[in-house]
Amino acid sequence: MPHSTVVIGMLGSTLDRGVSARRWERWRPTVALGQQEDLRIDRMELLYSREHQGIADTVIADLELVSPETKVRRHVFEMKDPWDFEEVYAAFYDFARSYPFDPEHEDYLVHITTGTHVMQICLFLLIESRHIPARILQTNPAGRRQENPVGTFGIINLDLSRYDRLAERFRTQAEGDADFLKSGIATRNTAFNTMISRIEKVGAESAEPILLMGPTGAGKSRLARLVYELRRRRRLVQGDFVQVNCATLRGDAAMSTLFGHRKGAFTGAAAERTGLLRQADGGVLFLDEVGELGADEQAMLLRAVEEKRFYPLGADTEICSDFQLICGTNRPLEELAARGKFREDLLARINLWTFRLPGLAERPEDIEPNLEYELERVTEKTGRQARFNREARELFLSLAVRRDAAWRGNFRDLSAAVTRMSVLAGGGRITTDIVREEWERMTESWRRLGGAEHEGEEALLSSVLGPDARKLDLFDAAQLACVVRVCRRAHNLSEAGRLLFAHSRERKRNVNDADRLRKYLAKFGLDWESVTSFGKSRSVSN
Repeated sequence: MPHSTVVIGMLGSTLDRGVSARRWERWRPTVALGQQEDLRIDRMELLYSREHQGIADTVIADLELVSPETKVRRHVFEMKDPWDFEEVYAAFYDFARSYPFDPEHEDYLVHITTGTHVMQICLFLLIESRHIPARILQTNPAGRRQENPVGTFGIINLDLSRYDRLAERFRTQAEGDADFLKSGIATRNTAFNTMISRIEKVGAESAEPILLMGPTGAGKSRLARLVYELRRRRRLVQGDFVQVNCATLRGDAAMSTLFGHRKGAFTGAAAERTGLLRQADGGVLFLDEVGELGADEQAMLLRAVEEKRFYPLGADTEICSDFQLICGTNRPLEELAARGKFREDLLARINLWTFRLPGLAERPEDIEPNLEYELERVTEKTGRQARFNREARELFLSLAVRRDAAWRGNFRDLSAAVTRMSVLAGGGRITTDIVREEWERMTESWRRLGGAEHEGEEALLSSVLGPDARKLDLFDAAQLACVVRVCRRAHNLSEAGRLLFAHSRERKRNVNDADRLRKYLAKFGLDWESVTSFGKSRSVSN
């Protein structure tokens, strides 16, 4: 048995109007539905407000003349404001919930030509979400003038799964945006690529705060700016990208820099200052090293993020600023909050979207593509092109992925190394001698910066075990020394675990790097605090 065709539509209070005989000379969209030769309508659900009862009576009578097989059912549909999105959506939603749809026996078309634009949008959304199991019916007059009483019609199916080419276009755009966030670098680290894909989606869909965690030089600032550029390309922001390193803010200067001040607010405030939060209105504010903010600044920042308003220093009038907040930190904010150094409510507000950027040592497979990227950057800056010869390139990459390559400054170290080698390259060719010279320079720098991290093995173990360090087997001593160095380099237990178990963790179903490291240290009577605090030594457990 063929399905019945049911049309659901709003009465057009203007387009469907007409009582004189001349109304038949005009195109009236609801009446015209019954005049279509290729469209049989078994039932029409006509929605209208009580004040348009007269128009409804005329339209229904005319439909009976042109399409006697069409049964018309009336629905009084009251709304105070047909342009109020919330009210209109709620009214249509209630209608959809109460209507006895029977898709197995009836085909539904929703006529969206009549009604306000808000009504059309709400109906579209309800059809797309399948609250109304229907296709869209659109009608149009035959020409520019509405003198043809019939016009034309078209049926639109919102099942986007049918449009493979469209889906492929969206997929390609998303991949392009993810590539944009990676600065066009063909990274090979699976975890990093997955993280970038998540950030791309969040950056495109959400204006909530984003927290970027990771060691110094991991690329937090660059990624924050790229997220801003991505949102600007999609016309999601119109304001500026405003950046500040919170570690440089102290005292009244911190409050003034962030929130602005009025003239005379404090000694030295000779003129009014806008403040960075106001400058970021309509754009993105990036607070790098947010864990360095003082308690007062944290409290004011929390209110500014939640309410989009704040008081400049010394002001009696609030300032409004609507910005997206991106925070960066190389410190474990959870630990700071536990010690009372960072507000728990602020942390809860800014870590809705949290991403940890791995250091360069955790992404050895990405050193090669980033090497090419840094060479191109040097060329853009200096106008001179420098390239490795084959032997030099192989030598640098072999050294760069060694376990003793600290990369303490992460990508900043890599960028500085490439810059120095490029400057020293005679005729634009980086040779093996230049690579060896640069590697000696970097390793010496890491030794100086590392302090105890790079001290001799015996001294290192003595600092945590005391005289009992001599009781260790050579194998245990070498292994424990490596673990201690990694712990002192890392910011917390979890990060140290990730560094130590970077490859074996991928083969485990349940990953708990911190617990694995905790149990290993316990074998020697050690814990995180005793290893990283350079404090009292402990005896070896036998």
